[in-house]
Order: sequence, then structure tokens, then C-alpha cells
Amino acid sequence: MDAIRGTASGSAPVPLSVLDLATVGSGTTATAALRTSVGIARRAEARGFHRYWVAEHHSMPGVASSSPAVILAHIAAHTERIRLGSGGVMLPNHAPLVIAEQFGTLEAFAPGRVDLGLGRAPGTDGATAAALRRTDRLNEGADDFPQQLAELTRFLDDDFPDGHPYARIHAVPGPVQGPAARPPIWLLGSSGFSARLAATLGLPFAFAHHFSAQNTLPALDLYRESFRPSAVLDAPYALIGVSALAADDETEARRQVLTGALSMVRLRTGRPGLIPTPEEAAAYAFSPLEREFVDSWLGNVVHGTPDAVRSGLDDLAKRTGADELMITANAHGGDARLRSYELIADAYGLPHLG
Repeated sequence: MDAIRGTASGSAPVPLSVLDLATVGSGTTATAALRTSVGIARRAEARGFHRYWVAEHHSMPGVASSSPAVILAHIAAHTERIRLGSGGVMLPNHAPLVIAEQFGTLEAFAPGRVDLGLGRAPGTDGATAAALRRTDRLNEGADDFPQQLAELTRFLDDDFPDGHPYARIHAVPGPVQGPAARPPIWLLGSSGFSARLAATLGLPFAFAHHFSAQNTLPALDLYRESFRPSAVLDAPYALIGVSALAADDETEARRQVLTGALSMVRLRTGRPGLIPTPEEAAAYAFSPLEREFVDSWLGNVVHGTPDAVRSGLDDLAKRTGADELMITANAHGGDARLRSYELIADAYGLPHLG
């Protein structure tokens, strides 16, 4: 089985996958959010979604995914087939050896099912990034990304050359213990930097269309035009993250996605908090500037009835030429998110795999 390329199921134009932010709604808890994450992963597996990823965020009350490796270990114990990965781990926040150890451990838990998606942003604000990295020289960390990536790859492959300071250091679990597969590396991005780097190294690329839609086509074009075949890939392979939510009727879908929009308004204005309820979002008095932001934000969220969402996803796949769509459903409650994935699976006639 191909460790990178997926296979489309049902009538879907490309493989469908899940990006889970483990969102915490007002009136609920992180415990409830993480239980929902298990439910989403199990539902995704049962309905033939290709992979399930979680994203690293910090100091955001409405997001419980600060530790992707910990979440993925738990999800691995509750699933059997679906690919599991990070979308992504923010490499400058961590020592490459630590990531190699964490994902080597995950590979040992779930052999042949683990993806290592890497980003270069901090996944949080500057002050929190400084606390994570024990330095306020944040730009330097991002600029060092290619070197950090090369070091991480060496640890995963256990192939530092003789004479290198790390030649006698081994990431365990890993190849030093015997022949072993290792998680494929993906580069994540919301601009052209990671697109170009992924292309140069011949790696798969994941673009954050769900929050950087204006850069999607330029980044994908750059990735494809610059791609160099490698031992990993003989041709470009790009997925895009897309925010999508289906409900039984259009009104309910609008109620649900407005909660995510209000949450983003608060985050962008320095007031992060738990995901508001649909009632709170409906009653909120948006300023003209906030309303403009919400309208723009929701313009990139595929939402509505299952048929409308299917049509929107089909159009997005056609416009971007994406090889895979990774769907994130942002809403206050876990039931709405679970229902959305089920409705999307039904709309495409995805199988019931049990």
C-alpha cells in the first residue's frame, strides 16, 4: 500500500481525509473534546476516510490539541486501519531528536499508519512561542527550518555520517533496533516557502486552504512547477485543508459555522476563548469590520446541505487540482461535527467498513 497517495472512495473526486482541531466549546471540557476526537477518528475509519490528522496549537482555550503525539497514541489504540498523523507538528518548537523519538514510538504503536506533517510557524502567539522555545529569537527558528528538517530526517533514518557530532546518537524506537519503516514526512504551509522546499526535496505537500485561501493556487502552482522527483515521490502530491460543515438543512449549517467565525474574530482581536454556542454567536452584535471579516471567512467555508457541501468540495478539487481534500469541521458541539462527517460520507456514497 502506498504510504502517501490515497485512493478515492465512493463518488468522491479525490481521497477524503480529516483534520481535527479538538475544539472545546463553551460549557464543555477538554475531556469531552478529546472524547469527540476519538469518535471522529473511529467514524472516519468506519466510513473510508483516508487519514486523520491533528494540529499543534498552544495557549488557545478553544483548542485541545497542544500535544499531537499524545493524542495520536490514544487514537491509535482506538483505530485499526486509518492513517494517523500531525497536521502538523511545529518543528521550530521542538528538538528534532524529540520528534523523531515521539513519531518512532507512534510508528511502533501503529506500524505503517503514521504520517509526520511538519510546519514552521509556532502555532500560537509570539509570547507563547518564546515560552515554548526558551528564546525570543523566533524568526531565527523559522529561518533554520531546512536545517532542522535535515537533522530530523537523519535521526529518523539513523544515518548521520561518520564524524558528525550526532553520529552515535540514535532515535529510539528506530532503525538502530533493526529494519523498520518510518513515518513519511509531509511539509505544511500557508505560503510559498514550504511549497518550494517540499518541491525541492520531493516531499508531499499540505496547504492550509482553510485559513489562507488567497494563497492556495500560487502555492500549489509553485509546488508543482518546482517539484523534483525523489526516492519518496516520483510526482507531486498535494492535499489541501478545507473547512467544511454539512447539516440536515442550510439554516442549521449556518448556525454551526457562525460559531467558528465568531471564535476567529475573537482570536484575531486578541480575545481567544472557548468556541461559542450557536445561540451566543447568533446574538453577538458584530461591528461593521467584524461583519466584513466574518463574511470573508465564511466565503471559504463550504457549508450547507450534504448536496451543497458535496458540490462545493467537487468544485474546490477541480479548481485547485488537489490530490486529496482534508476536511476540518469547526463547530461548537461534537455532535454537529460528527454528524457533518457522516453526512459528507453519505453524500459521496462512502462505504460502511464497520
